[in-house]
Amino acid sequence: MRRVARVVARFGGAIVTVIGAFVVFALASALAASAAMAAANTAGANNAAFTASGAPPNDDMPPAIQWRLDVVRDGRTIDTFEATTTLGQAFSDTHHHEVTHRVGCKDNPAGGIDLARTVSVSPVAADVNGVTLAIEANETVEDDTAPSTPEGCALPPQPRRVNASHPGLVVPIGETATWTLIDKNPTLVYRVHASVTSQSH
Repeated sequence: MRRVARVVARFGGAIVTVIGAFVVFALASALAASAAMAAANTAGANNAAFTASGAPPNDDMPPAIQWRLDVVRDGRTIDTFEATTTLGQAFSDTHHHEVTHRVGCKDNPAGGIDLARTVSVSPVAADVNGVTLAIEANETVEDDTAPSTPEGCALPPQPRRVNASHPGLVVPIGETATWTLIDKNPTLVYRVHASVTSQSH
């Protein structure tokens, strides 16, 4: 009888051991399945982000700078350039302004002239103090006063080319900065506003 009891006890212990191993195995399998599902969900989210933006997420993307440049002649705004440009990139545009003057003693219209203006802007730095822009300017301007012949007949104003560059105009946050290209006859000033934004065009 005691031998039978010992056999039963040993057999019972084996059963307990087998059941314990099965429970551990089932728990490990459940944890592995949960981890796999979490990884799949993460991959799906990353793929969705990739699809929506057209590029993988990147927290190291440089900021975009939204800027506006007003061309001010003799205190009056005559032209405006504006864009949103990524830091380290450049934006360039040309505006055309055709003018015709009446000349001669009979006040006849003369040939027209294109007062073209090309401005290139490149954001080179941005921090809590403001935005720094490198600016290139190339334009044709006319003098304020027009010459005349010895008889007093009108001649067209003399055009001249203006080529200037500023390596780093600092625009404080929430303020404007000015750059004077011509100080008289006429005065020509670039007035610039800039801020950091989240998108570039």
